[in-house]
Amino acid sequence: MTVGQFHKMHGLGNDFVIVDARANDLSMTKSKAAAIANRETGIGCDQLIILRPSEKADLKMQIFNRDGSEVEACGNATRCVAKLVGDKTLIETDGGLISGEEQKNGAIVDMGSPRLEWQDIPLAYAMDTLKMPIGWENLKDPAAVNVGNPHVIFFVEDSDGIELDRLGAMIEVDPLFPDKVNVNVAHIAGEDIYLRVWERGVGLTNACGTGACATAVAAMRRNLVHSPVNVYLPGGRLKIGWQEGETIKMQGPTSYVFHGEVDWSQFG
Repeated sequence: MTVGQFHKMHGLGNDFVIVDARANDLSMTKSKAAAIANRETGIGCDQLIILRPSEKADLKMQIFNRDGSEVEACGNATRCVAKLVGDKTLIETDGGLISGEEQKNGAIVDMGSPRLEWQDIPLAYAMDTLKMPIGWENLKDPAAVNVGNPHVIFFVEDSDGIELDRLGAMIEVDPLFPDKVNVNVAHIAGEDIYLRVWERGVGLTNACGTGACATAVAAMRRNLVHSPVNVYLPGGRLKIGWQEGETIKMQGPTSYVFHGEVDWSQFG
């Protein structure tokens, strides 16, 4: 299609352009996705989400980061898609099947089981993913969790005091992570987690649903918090539930911003 429609939504400030291409196909390239996501000359978003037909689920969700790179999963986008489609929805992603159910002010999503083995993150070589014997400057001994995409999590005294814009960019592309990595810094206050995320292919973000899931799983594995736990990000709160051997449940708000029409050929 040349002229088409799109939805603009966000989950805790993590914003998306969502295109339903199930009936009318929309081809996409890295450069075109980056042009659409550009906030100065395009529509503007953290991620471009394209809904496509699926043989395994109700629909397939294709996810492009702001830089045009394609990624496997996005928790906040999954909640937005579940809310947009309505009712209960089974969603195919490159990171696996995810089920979502709309709620009054948002959605609850079953993100599947976390992957915890080093080769599933993936890491370049074998090591304990619960407390990795490695560090970058003052960030040390992280955990690693894959929740459809790879995350490394550092528990610190004050997540706001970390130069995440500098360190996140460094760690994202470290050779230890063959597929690059999302970088999370968190501190525990009582039974709550306070989290900031450097998102692979995006940068600093107001919220990252998969980051909240990965951080909650790592914190529970280290016995720092109990399930369910509130995870506070700059954009707001997510509620994460998980028990050993079970799937991750993520609950949080979504917001519908506007609906638009665009000539896709303008983006190359």
